[in-house]
This record gives sequence, C-alpha cells and structure tokens, in this order.
Amino acid sequence: MVCVHIAPSILASDFARLGEEIAAVAAAGADFIHIDVMDGHFVPNITIGAPVVKSLRKTTDLPFDVHLMIAPVDPFIDAFAEAGANILTVHPESGPHLHRTLQRIRAAGMKPGVALNPATPAGIIEPVLDDVDLILVMSVNPGFGGQSFIASQLRKIETVRAMIDKTGRDIMLEVDGGVDSETAPKAIAAGANVLVAGSAVFRGGPGAYADNIAALRKGG
Repeated sequence: MVCVHIAPSILASDFARLGEEIAAVAAAGADFIHIDVMDGHFVPNITIGAPVVKSLRKTTDLPFDVHLMIAPVDPFIDAFAEAGANILTVHPESGPHLHRTLQRIRAAGMKPGVALNPATPAGIIEPVLDDVDLILVMSVNPGFGGQSFIASQLRKIETVRAMIDKTGRDIMLEVDGGVDSETAPKAIAAGANVLVAGSAVFRGGPGAYADNIAALRKGG
C-alpha cells in the first residue's frame, strides 16, 4: 500500500486570506504546503517571494514544499532557507550547474528537489539521483494553475519511479498539474507518492477541504 502525501498548492487559495487558508488545509489533513514561486521570466507569471514565505511560516508547522520557477536560482537559496522552506525544488534549466545548486540547497539545511517540465527528459536527473530527496514531474507546463493533466507524463512518472527504486533511496516522487479525482489514481498507479493539488483541494471552501484531501489521498 503506497503512502500518499497531499501537498495543497496555495496558488489556488484565496490570497486575501492566505494565512487562514494554510491553517485550514493543515487542519484538514495536508502533509505539506506547496508554494509556487514564479518570476515572470522563467515562467510567464509572477507570484510571491521569500518575504511572503517567511510571513506564512508562523501559520503552520507543516513542511513548506517550495517550488522555484525562477532563473537564476542560486542567489535566492539562502533567502528561502531563512524564510523557513523545508524542501526546495529547482529546474535543471534554471542554472548552469545543477549538482552545485543541489549541494547548496542541502548545505542550507533544506531537502533538495528537481522538477521536470513536460518536455524535459527523465534521464537528465540520473547523474544527480544521489543528491536529491524529491523529484517533481510537472504534468502541465509551469506558470499557471488550473491547467489540464498531460497524460503523456504518466510514462515519465513510471520511468522516474523505476530510477528511484533502482537507487534504493527514499526519494519522494511528486506530481503537479491537473491533479484531481480522475488523474490522482493514475498518477499513484504510475508511482507517485506526493500529489500537489490546487483547485481539487480548495474548491468548496474550508468546510470541504478535509473531504477533498481524503479523496485525493485514496486515489480519487
């Protein structure tokens, strides 16, 4: 039985009540809080930065799963460590020296992650498998919430799962993009054990969050 962790993406929350939204999903059974950081350069959108992450840290003790969709990433690693990030995920395309970046993330006290865009081949992470604690397969093109799941990424999830199992290490396999009651069981069957979900968690308001999270955790 796969232990599935749910990481609500605050991109889909009510930003006017962001602290309350995080507290609500934490109380509803979330395992991580997924925070998307976009710079309007690496992806076509701008969200929040380290100061906001720092201000939100007081709202919950849950791990902050921070996904950096920015370039370059290295100058901001220490800022997100100081802000309270627990997992820091970067893209291979966001800097020239992925191995060095991952080492810097771990040295700053965070768990390093690598994100794969839909067009990024799984094999690109093989040289750094010993240096990551999380691999994120993007099942949409990054930059916006509310997109539809790209079904071809299920094969990539299967490939990455096989790569992880071969290492014998406990590396989390996360999926982000279009995760809902229909796509969650497919992602889990392919090997994912962390699901990032935005609208599928936050729809219906705080009274629905627990049921939404429970439905995703059991695979829809």
